[in-house]
Amino acid sequence: MQHEHAIGQAVPRPLVDGFGRTATYLRLSVTDRCDLRCTYCMSENMTFLPRRDILDLEELYRLSRIFMARGVRKIRITGGEPLVRKNIMSLFTMLGAELERGALDELTLTTNGTLLDRYAETLFVHGVRRVNVSLDTLDPGRYRAITRWGRIERVFAGIEAAQAAGLKVKINAVAMRGPFENEVDDLIRFAHCRGMDLTLIEEMPLGEGRHDRRESFLSLSNLRETLSKRWTLEPLAVSSGGPARYVRVRETGSILGFITPLSCDFCTACNRLRVSATGDLYTCMGNEGRIGLREALRASADDRPVDALISRAVALKPEGHAFSITNTHIDGIARTMSVLGG
Repeated sequence: MQHEHAIGQAVPRPLVDGFGRTATYLRLSVTDRCDLRCTYCMSENMTFLPRRDILDLEELYRLSRIFMARGVRKIRITGGEPLVRKNIMSLFTMLGAELERGALDELTLTTNGTLLDRYAETLFVHGVRRVNVSLDTLDPGRYRAITRWGRIERVFAGIEAAQAAGLKVKINAVAMRGPFENEVDDLIRFAHCRGMDLTLIEEMPLGEGRHDRRESFLSLSNLRETLSKRWTLEPLAVSSGGPARYVRVRETGSILGFITPLSCDFCTACNRLRVSATGDLYTCMGNEGRIGLREALRASADDRPVDALISRAVALKPEGHAFSITNTHIDGIARTMSVLGG
């Protein structure tokens, strides 16, 4: 793809915010649609955006290249559920070519896993080596209740296909008070016995879920203390470039991560930016502030106006998120967890 004034250059100008943090990681949403309706993320009867409001695949690729020209080295494709996007593999083809030419270090995917068995081999061919699969329970009935109509067998088939294709799989599980507390040990065994890491995520006040988060919220700081009575958790000084803090479970030899947006701040080393499927740039997962890139992207083949908007947004990136939860009040953001989660 050629543009009249491409901004690529041999030495990218880094995207440094006002607190000295450099953005090198882009989470790129390709759709607002999903084939599930998880209770903590979406209402059952969603009204999705009209197609004209969603960036087409060529626009998503062009936007990715603009970010790469500013020093972004890792791109994670998200949704909604990214694999429901029509012709989505063409975007992976284009971004995979960026991996081959060295403009990108890593291309990854977060998925609910229901379509992974169909696309796993193709993802590997286009340079994807790791995928995150969202799975909050191993119980078919509870999975159906959480997702409203999902079949857990499809997720298991997707995980199996991904591993057979050579993809490293990490399981993401949203921790909630109640049955989850009795299942977390089984999730650890399930993931670790199959060579997969597991990351536990505090329920974030995101999306259009309708249940009471004050009732469902489970502090991972408290859960970690409880787990330490049953497992030997050895802290690790490693980072994936995201908000997770990791331990090694001595009994399994594998990794367990904790993402704690409400009970523990993770903002000081934030290196990520988020772009919605409509082209809105969010510099913080826990603030409503955004800058729209779509109009500038569609107005001209000149990349420089989009680049200038990105610079302005990064300069205004807040020091930390605004999530909070108490016994009487919750402050949240009207965006889905799959766009912003771990």
